[in-house]
Amino acid sequence: MKGISIFATKVSASLLHRIGRGGSLPGSIGLKLDSDIFSKLRINGPVILVTGTNGKTSTANMITDLMEQDGYHVISNRRGDNLREGIATTLLSHSTLSGRIKADAVVLEVDELNVRHVLPKLPVQLLVVNNFFRDQLDRAREMEQLIDSIEGVLPNFNGTLVLNANDPNVVRLSLKAPQADCLYFGLTKNKYSVASTNEASEGKFCPKCGARLVYDYYQYSHIGKFHCSKCDFQTPPMDVELTDINLETETFRYKDKLYRSPYEGMYSMYNCAAVLAVSAFYRMKESAARAVFAHAPQPKGRNERFEKDGRTVILNLVKNPTGANEVMKVIERDERPKSVCIVLNDREQDGTDVSWIYDTFFEKLMKDTTKAVVCTGLRAYDMALRMYYGGYQGKIAVKNNVTEAVDLAMKECDRVYVVATYTALLPTRNIIVKEMGL
Repeated sequence: MKGISIFATKVSASLLHRIGRGGSLPGSIGLKLDSDIFSKLRINGPVILVTGTNGKTSTANMITDLMEQDGYHVISNRRGDNLREGIATTLLSHSTLSGRIKADAVVLEVDELNVRHVLPKLPVQLLVVNNFFRDQLDRAREMEQLIDSIEGVLPNFNGTLVLNANDPNVVRLSLKAPQADCLYFGLTKNKYSVASTNEASEGKFCPKCGARLVYDYYQYSHIGKFHCSKCDFQTPPMDVELTDINLETETFRYKDKLYRSPYEGMYSMYNCAAVLAVSAFYRMKESAARAVFAHAPQPKGRNERFEKDGRTVILNLVKNPTGANEVMKVIERDERPKSVCIVLNDREQDGTDVSWIYDTFFEKLMKDTTKAVVCTGLRAYDMALRMYYGGYQGKIAVKNNVTEAVDLAMKECDRVYVVATYTALLPTRNIIVKEMGL
């Protein structure tokens, strides 16, 4: 069935491409014809998987660029089709009918719940893990269940785990992978580190003995330097350690050399640290990572800026408390007059449970410089109520039509921040482009 599976996937992917569509349907067909197709593929070169709650798309794409800088011919699911079916589409579309992948490196972004379907079936050399946070409880379930699903396939993994040393929920993976090597990355204490935090925090208890974890400092959420109050579980020594973090200039140092992150926020520095860890593993030249950071494309809706005639609109994706809190920090640092438009949907891809908005510190944008907050989307009134309960004293408006909401936010101020959930992101982006005449 291998050849039939590959042929059907390639034909259906080609037909969809001709009408300007892609996605996971071709891979679904291939997997139905041969559910074990992954294990029958031949890949002559490194296979790198990237997973985690936040930042996996940007990290996977930068690692893809890194490998290409080093001369590899890489295939990757750059568009983010990170479920098993989407990964099947990527791999089988680039395979011969005999199952040979036509590349000498493969970099795949993998949804956390799908790691268990992919890791055991492919010759994975590196598994890169950024972080674990609560995200879409209706789909991903509690974080403990999600981590358990990954730990279940690690005992036989004999590659290298590339792990965020500042996240105890990531470090714990090493305990379940006795045959794997580990490479740790992270950030040192810096002027933004804090001794305590009231953000949604998952890293409270030791995965080895269950005792409370003690933090020397936090970077954000439960990310920081930790140790168990009873056993030896702690932040491991870092193989790749970023220093001199500056969020005003978005710069950091690694091995005494100055780099600039292509994206804003401390969480983006961790993406860069993961890329540098991969670079260190393959002993690449320093210039390769520097070139990647200098030319990394701006993902749509990730702090994306639109400017024309003195007006600036900044669009950001939000989908869980930790990621949303980092966006709130970016908005909070901007002291200029602004309006904010929030597009909140609750479709399946967004997560039907929107209670996470009460774990997000929207209070950070409740300042005198925020002249108005316009709420829209399928759960617009829930969002408006959240702002009201948060104590916002400025203008709160609700618009059922997203175009009207964006238009009103632009009329309120020449500087506008728009935050949108997953299914709202691209439609909102199209509206911004149209409204601004770009």
